[in-house]
Amino acid sequence: MKKIILALTLVCFALTGRSQELASPNGQLKLQFSIDAQGRPTYALQYKGLDVVRPSHLGIELKQEDPNKAQDFEFKTRADASKLAQKADLMTGFKAVRHETTSVDETWKPVWGEESEIRNHYNELMVELQQPMNDRMMRIRFRLFDDGLGFRYEFPEQPNLTYFVIKEERTQFAMAGDHTAWWLPGDYDTQEYDTQTSRLSEIRGRMKEAVTQNSSQTPIWEGGVQTALMMRTDNGLYINLHEAACLNYSTMHLNYDDTTGTFESWLTPDARGDKGYLQAPCTSPWRTVIVSDKATDILASRITLNLNEPCKIEDTSWIHPTKYIGVWWDMITNKGTWAYTNDFSTVKLGETDYAHAKPNGKHSANTANVKRYIDFAAENGFDAG
Repeated sequence: MKKIILALTLVCFALTGRSQELASPNGQLKLQFSIDAQGRPTYALQYKGLDVVRPSHLGIELKQEDPNKAQDFEFKTRADASKLAQKADLMTGFKAVRHETTSVDETWKPVWGEESEIRNHYNELMVELQQPMNDRMMRIRFRLFDDGLGFRYEFPEQPNLTYFVIKEERTQFAMAGDHTAWWLPGDYDTQEYDTQTSRLSEIRGRMKEAVTQNSSQTPIWEGGVQTALMMRTDNGLYINLHEAACLNYSTMHLNYDDTTGTFESWLTPDARGDKGYLQAPCTSPWRTVIVSDKATDILASRITLNLNEPCKIEDTSWIHPTKYIGVWWDMITNKGTWAYTNDFSTVKLGETDYAHAKPNGKHSANTANVKRYIDFAAENGFDAG
């Protein structure tokens, strides 16, 4: 790996009152970060002087505990319930207490892929925020590449924020126009929908027809779409919203607010409705905004790979691409059937008597067919399943 890392204090960085600015290595992307009057972390992004993301707020809403369980915290009486609401707020009341800038230019070798080497070149701004009302710290780290932005939340080890539950991440992406978008309905269970093409303002109105029937689906919201989300502005700029390095954290959908033209992160919940269980020190995944004049550049971007953690496997010689075939595809394409028999209209586990059922001869997962697949795979270098 060839690597150059420079810690900077002035290059690509300017301090103006309570705001900071960062430029990409080629200078075409500009990031502004500030704290507004309510103490909300706020960022904006421009490309060649055009707005990509208008001023948008950042923050995490924590699960507000039941005041009747206040004894679980430092609060001992129901009269302190209002303080619990403050404890649940990692969105307001911040002030910036420290910042660091870094420039990185390195190349690394992927285990396998389309390229033998990938360049990782960015300028970075880390802002450390303090929330005096709760004596808590949070950092936001921005990495600005020539083709886009990545940023994440970081929670350092601290006495007043150790174990916490995420109610919702409140990351905003305020769009600068009613862009054309290629989108899928937000769903916790499936991505097997037809891609929709519409203006952002049309998403909510088209959601009902976009959510087609599926064997396993949980649509999330009338204005909710999945990531990665691809958009094109009226002046031909392409914008892609997505995430990287999603580890021990819920995946992100996006909820569109028609009145403000703003997307906000919408995390996948567990069975209780909670969006994440964290223990400091920890980080969120990276949120990415990839930008280009050409749609093909979005596909060719290596931001996601560069933001993922380096491979921890020391010996990767055994990892290689392969081909796969499987009986499952035989059934899903209706060449075979999922049912072993046609004797039963319904099946009750533990009650249906398959011992006396007559096979229909069309179920693909039978011995002869599976052996045929295995032999074919062995002869042609496939992995069979």
